[in-house]
Amino acid sequence: RYGIVTRETVLAEGIPGGFSSLYGELTNLETLGTARRGYFVEGLGGAQFALGAAIERLRGLRSDEPAGPLVLAATDPANPYGASLPWPKREAVEGQTLRRPARVAGAYVVTLDADPVLYVERGGKGLVPLIEPLADGELAAPLAGALGALADAVRAGKVKRLALERFDGEPIVGSQAEALLVELGFRQGPRKLTLSA
Repeated sequence: RYGIVTRETVLAEGIPGGFSSLYGELTNLETLGTARRGYFVEGLGGAQFALGAAIERLRGLRSDEPAGPLVLAATDPANPYGASLPWPKREAVEGQTLRRPARVAGAYVVTLDADPVLYVERGGKGLVPLIEPLADGELAAPLAGALGALADAVRAGKVKRLALERFDGEPIVGSQAEALLVELGFRQGPRKLTLSA
């Protein structure tokens, strides 16, 4: 399931005994040459074990070119947020209640250059920007790109039908994202914007 095992990933999986219960086995895999110990992912625990293929893949991904938007299931092992890494925190404006992202089935996260930009709530009813949604009074460019990637994922059948009711805790109809979502092909309803493949 994982090409790289760290203390954080073991804790996120809820393995009884935690990382220390697996450490001996991971060391045995290293002795056998099946796994390597090293520091492969910056910002995670120092004791990291990886399969050779995973290390080669990481090396192959090194690039100065920015990665485009990527839509992942929130529970996908490729999504480190909420498991190995904390979800980003935004400050709520007075009177605003921000929903917190979570690794739950049916939820999605859209990343841009490996940074989380947008969280899609379970069931596709709400969008939670993980960055400040506005820049100079307009929808922030990374967020607009994430919305475009989300619409593409729905049309490609990678994400099920969306029936959006909320954007950043407020009604979607009349929100800053409404015009762009309609332009991307979402259908307007009295209280929802919908898109399906």
